[in-house]
Amino acid sequence: MENEQQVTAPVQVTSVSTLTSNPAVVKRFSDILGKKSAGFISSLVSLSKTPALAKADPNTIVSSALIAASLDLPIVPTLGFAAIVPFNDKKTKQTLASFQIMTKGLIQLSQRSGQYRTINVTAVYDGDIKSYNRFTGEIEFDETNIPAEGSEPIGYVAYMKLTNGFEKYLYMSVPELKQHGLHFSQTYRKGYGLWVDNFEAMAKKTVLKLLLSKYGPLSVDTQMTLALQADQAAIRLESIADTDIADATMEYVDNVDEVKEQKAQHVEQLFSDFQTEEQKQ
Repeated sequence: MENEQQVTAPVQVTSVSTLTSNPAVVKRFSDILGKKSAGFISSLVSLSKTPALAKADPNTIVSSALIAASLDLPIVPTLGFAAIVPFNDKKTKQTLASFQIMTKGLIQLSQRSGQYRTINVTAVYDGDIKSYNRFTGEIEFDETNIPAEGSEPIGYVAYMKLTNGFEKYLYMSVPELKQHGLHFSQTYRKGYGLWVDNFEAMAKKTVLKLLLSKYGPLSVDTQMTLALQADQAAIRLESIADTDIADATMEYVDNVDEVKEQKAQHVEQLFSDFQTEEQKQ
């Protein structure tokens, strides 16, 4: 009688603590972060125990953390560089964790690239804008204007100037930003999430992200490209221990339309850059 082959059921990961105790996963973080890996993993485990992430799929939490680690951005929410945020996936009825880059993270990656001379994002109050050229996008500010105490911003503006001299502004009014959030974020439409909890942070991130994704030199900035592609995505890796980040499956749970738009803009810029190079030859 032939021996029947014994089939071992796959081990179910029950927590981030279990997953990050795997030597292969620990080595993965160590290879990326070096001496900083132990502190990063400790932050990750603590974060995963918060009520917001406690029910999220541990694999997507750790995969999101790997994206942050690859970008060398801390995931402590109060620091404002990157965050791991839970979303409900209607298709699978699961709670998934998604990677989100924040304003400081975008500025940090821009600075590292060495291509930006100046980059900033700020709130705009009534009387701040002296003139606005809708054709060139140039904005002139009244530096003598002092907002009244307790006044609310009427909009937010992002500005960048590259080392080659190219500069660009992007201004969005508060109503435009709210409309943007309602259009692209299902959680905002339902009355919860980051757009509700911290509108200013999401407003600043939005204008800066749109500015960089449309006018920034993404074709030669792999970290920024990864950050923009992974933003607000539930990351799925075939194997957390050894799958290349470039091969990750990214499911955009909260804002499918925006990510499609950003990818289209990125592909369009890459094609434009390719045509320019061909003309030089």
